[in-house]
Amino acid sequence: MTKIHLYKNDLPDHVVFKDAVAVDSETMGLKPYRDRLCLIQLSGGDGEAHLVQFDKDHYDAPNLKALFANPSIEKIFHFARFDLQVIKYYLGVDCTPVYCTKMASKLCRTYTDKHGLRDLVAELLGIELDKEKQSSDWGAKDLTEEQQAYAANDVLYLHQARALLDQRIRREGRTELLKAINNFLPYRADLDRLGWRETDIFAHH
Repeated sequence: MTKIHLYKNDLPDHVVFKDAVAVDSETMGLKPYRDRLCLIQLSGGDGEAHLVQFDKDHYDAPNLKALFANPSIEKIFHFARFDLQVIKYYLGVDCTPVYCTKMASKLCRTYTDKHGLRDLVAELLGIELDKEKQSSDWGAKDLTEEQQAYAANDVLYLHQARALLDQRIRREGRTELLKAINNFLPYRADLDRLGWRETDIFAHH
């Protein structure tokens, strides 16, 4: 049974993760300079979700920052490009190393254009995620149980998805390519944050 823990403004000292932690964020919208960070979700892949809810303008969070900057703990995201940008903008820290399940999906699930978390988890794990609360007021003072459950689902299955995706990535001979993409993602997020979000800098024109 899933356990959901909700904290305010930072992780407590007793919450630790080993070699990898799944991470997601909830914001007021898709523009970090306008739409504030409201929630960070984390899971160690053990069926428990740890939610850190931020009061407006309270982003000190030393334990969370130390976790994100720890080079010994891999941070697993789904569409890391957005979350890395938000975390850098509000917490002022780079997340390394990074693994993005969406990038892995695009490299090995080339038979489909459905790379959202819901479709990925449904195919790989046979689990149907409820995405009803995707558009929600994450800035509310008190999050509903439904909001908390939605947020938890975004991280609870990323460890399992990564393991299965890695099997396919190895089978297709694309392990080094995925590694290079994951290593570049923090820079891609910086480009987004600094104004090159809509620009393909590798394009000829």
